[in-house]
Amino acid sequence: MNSEVRPNGWTGGRLPAVFVSHGAPTLALEQNDTVEFLRRLGGELGRPEAILCVSAHWNTDKPALSAAERPETIHDFGGFPEELYRIRYPAPGAPQLAGRVSELLEGAGFACTVSNTRGLDHGAWVPLRHIYPEADIPVTQLSLQPTLGPGHHFEIGKALAPLRGEGVLILATGSATHNLGRIGRGEVPPEWAREFDGWLYEKIKAGALEELFNYRRLAPHASVAHPTDEHLLPLFVALGAGLEGSEARGQSLHRGWTYGSLSMAAYSFGS
Repeated sequence: MNSEVRPNGWTGGRLPAVFVSHGAPTLALEQNDTVEFLRRLGGELGRPEAILCVSAHWNTDKPALSAAERPETIHDFGGFPEELYRIRYPAPGAPQLAGRVSELLEGAGFACTVSNTRGLDHGAWVPLRHIYPEADIPVTQLSLQPTLGPGHHFEIGKALAPLRGEGVLILATGSATHNLGRIGRGEVPPEWAREFDGWLYEKIKAGALEELFNYRRLAPHASVAHPTDEHLLPLFVALGAGLEGSEARGQSLHRGWTYGSLSMAAYSFGS
């Protein structure tokens, strides 16, 4: 497939913007309900022209885009089974898409940079390995700015919304709860994780933007569920990109748990 993005040639309608929780890197090797969901997701979404992935694992001071022709598979973790380090996700890069994203962001007042060498971190390739296992759809990544908060990332998403009508899947990946100091092996999630995850579900379903933007102040156990912001910020990019007029409600695609307290929730925004 040609990796060139064709803004005026896509005839498949508007794709939703999607947020998935990517869990631990071992998700790439597992067989569970979340993996089954991700495998179904690719078929339900159909085949996009290209994918823009917004991962919690690329953090920069200002927006940055990857434009590598052949992005490497980055194993940005340690202490896992050797089998995991042998996995490659050899999807082609999408430098033309990087250029289009840069154009949209700069048009909305966001200065950005482009890297010709950045590969795909595990926040991108682990879920993509299940969603599109053939690894034949061009992929590029957009970085986060963790110090700038939910509102900034929502505005980034709004700037990217035209991509949804151009055959580009906006795939935001992070975690609905993410406290590595509190992970375990229990089958029943702890109260703090269940309450935060439930609050997030209800506010997304209601399209309660102001409450979501102020989750640190309003959500139960927010500082425990997210000691730092970066794993929830991709959700706000998807939320902004999927905004339909004044309608901000999201659809729950999947709910589940791994490692005791890591929510594997997934949502779509826009039709």
